[in-house]
Amino acid sequence: MSKVTLAVLVRNEPGVLSRVTGLFTRRGYNIHSLAVGPTEDPKVSRITIVVEEDEDRLEQVTKQLHKLVDVLKIIDLTDEEKVERELALIKVKTDKRSDILQIVDIFRAKIVDVSPKEVMVEVTGDTDKIDALILMLKGYGITEIVRTGKIALGRGAKN
Repeated sequence: MSKVTLAVLVRNEPGVLSRVTGLFTRRGYNIHSLAVGPTEDPKVSRITIVVEEDEDRLEQVTKQLHKLVDVLKIIDLTDEEKVERELALIKVKTDKRSDILQIVDIFRAKIVDVSPKEVMVEVTGDTDKIDALILMLKGYGITEIVRTGKIALGRGAKN
């Protein structure tokens, strides 16, 4: 099994996300990452889904997705050249603020909020970068983390 990244273009209407994710959950798939938002066309949304599954089972779900009226296009980005990004906000205790600032700088992250007891760090990048930053900050006392799902676009011109 391997992780698969799908971009699903759908009509931007109520209930569409529920119908799309319902196909995955009814078949016992665990969605590792999910991000959705409007595209350059306000009538169309893009759902980026990351799941871990074998090719045969995933092909069945993809065929079912194509049958949904609201699904306009499915793009399998797994083996494509692409740019992937994720966003995370991380609250860290501030006992050693200068150490945290150095780590944040190394990862090209930024401090977006400061209080007497915590700092909030914002980082964007691929999953490995965010995982590495979290690992570095754990020793200082992470109090809260929120992460977006992965978003991805294929490189080069549109077909």
